[in-house]
Amino acid sequence: MFIEMSIGEVARATGIKVVTLRYYETVGLVPAPARTQGNYRTYNDEDLCRLRFIRRCRDLGFTLRQVRELLRLSSQKNQECSEVDRITRRHLTDVEEKISDLKRLARVLRRISSRCRGDGLIADCRIIEALSPGTIMADHLPQTRRLASTRSALRARVRQDVSRPHSPGARRLRL
Repeated sequence: MFIEMSIGEVARATGIKVVTLRYYETVGLVPAPARTQGNYRTYNDEDLCRLRFIRRCRDLGFTLRQVRELLRLSSQKNQECSEVDRITRRHLTDVEEKISDLKRLARVLRRISSRCRGDGLIADCRIIEALSPGTIMADHLPQTRRLASTRSALRARVRQDVSRPHSPGARRLRL
């Protein structure tokens, strides 16, 4: 069965916003659809299947690069699926690491929030104290990998600045 759908109809059928459909076309994730005589995009059932595949991948958290690779691999029906498995396992590892980071953060937030009843003054707030740099509590807060790597990069930059004489503000910055 051959269908022709407008971009709005495809957006409704896939749950992908029109602007995102256009973006996917721009970045080459989907081929440019056929055009009507009035220059409107028109999609067919193959386009719809591809977009649903993309939507499902994105719902599962795959990056656009991973989606592109999975699309490429999905067109090679007679090849082994080891590469698909590798991509999926790597993504699963990333997801599990994020879950671990989030659980660690939840424990810290529970611990911090248990220190305050919420009925005092902000000046005496144990949560604000725990979040403030230089306190024992703040210095022991766990970090996600991204935050830790950002912090490391900032420390390296500060070390560079401190090694230069007359680096304004280098001493004041505590990370």
